[in-house]
Amino acid sequence: MIRPRRTLLAVAVAGATIAALGGCASGGQPAPTGSTTASTQPTTGTGAAAEPSALPGGVTEAQAAELCSQMEAQLQSWRTYTPSMSKPGLNLLVGEWAARNGIDMLALAQDRDRVDTIASAQCPEVRSQALEALQIPTLASALVGF
Repeated sequence: MIRPRRTLLAVAVAGATIAALGGCASGGQPAPTGSTTASTQPTTGTGAAAEPSALPGGVTEAQAAELCSQMEAQLQSWRTYTPSMSKPGLNLLVGEWAARNGIDMLALAQDRDRVDTIASAQCPEVRSQALEALQIPTLASALVGF
């Protein structure tokens, strides 16, 4: 059947994503050396992205919006398949989202409620629909390894 393969593929992609994070632990930013301070200044006005966010869950508004839009895009799929088939999809979605946004996966694993906090603040209606489709009390309750 296609469904077990899809789930297996989702788990494999999630594992590859998590493994890739280990290689990205430095954040991709080289440490400045010597007295070349002028050459290490950013050439574009992206300083706002480095500032701490006031949103609950410690993410920027753009990061929270991305999580919500990805969850919203999966709602129909989650409604179509059984919850046991759809829950791995939530795990994959959260893992990929965290990897793309440089979110510390270990910290997220220790505080899975952060995903609920972010979704509650940014898109409570999408979160509610996801809980209903996946038949879970909280998003954190379906996250495994996060």
